[in-house]
Amino acid sequence: MTVELRDQEFPAFYAEAPVVTVYDPLARFLGAARQGLIEYRYADVVRLAGHSCPTVAGAYLMALHGLRALYGTETPVRGDVEVFMRDAPGSGVTGVIASVVQLVTGAAGETGFPGAGKRALFARKNLLAFGADVDGVLGMRRRDTGKAVMVHFDNAVVPWPDAMPPLMAKAFSEQASSDELEQFARLWQERVRCMLVDHADNPALVRVTEWHPAL
Repeated sequence: MTVELRDQEFPAFYAEAPVVTVYDPLARFLGAARQGLIEYRYADVVRLAGHSCPTVAGAYLMALHGLRALYGTETPVRGDVEVFMRDAPGSGVTGVIASVVQLVTGAAGETGFPGAGKRALFARKNLLAFGADVDGVLGMRRRDTGKAVMVHFDNAVVPWPDAMPPLMAKAFSEQASSDELEQFARLWQERVRCMLVDHADNPALVRVTEWHPAL
């Protein structure tokens, strides 16, 4: 089944979002992906999260730009990046962001893959930490070179349209009509579209800075 057919029930703009291509040595080792190359698309993280929102879109873009900063023109290596979340896992939307970043980077917490065989090859366990001393939303560090970056996110760069706050209030209190719910959903996804398509490379939305962690 082609990507187009598989994703036909999603909004069309999902296909316009940037694609993240990574090399996963475990996938190659086990024959799960030809040459170990895996493409992640926005539709994949929507399937993971079960919904599409500014937080999910922002997490996807943070993973994308963090990996770009760490690897430049190289293909990022999935499972060879540590991720450090600033906040606790139960704080706000931290868990949602972490799950999206984990999907793309392979960095997992204590429940992650412990590794293959006695040498624990390709382990991903304990590569994701919370409550880290990070100025941004999260930090990312390559395990091979030690290069590290902080990733900042400011969703105020793409605000809700004026019509959204009253619609949101009615929708969340289950007072909205069917027409209002349709408009609410349309405006909700339009903000996501603006982030993923119009502002995907806007450094004011997702900013990456060098990081020298004392970890």
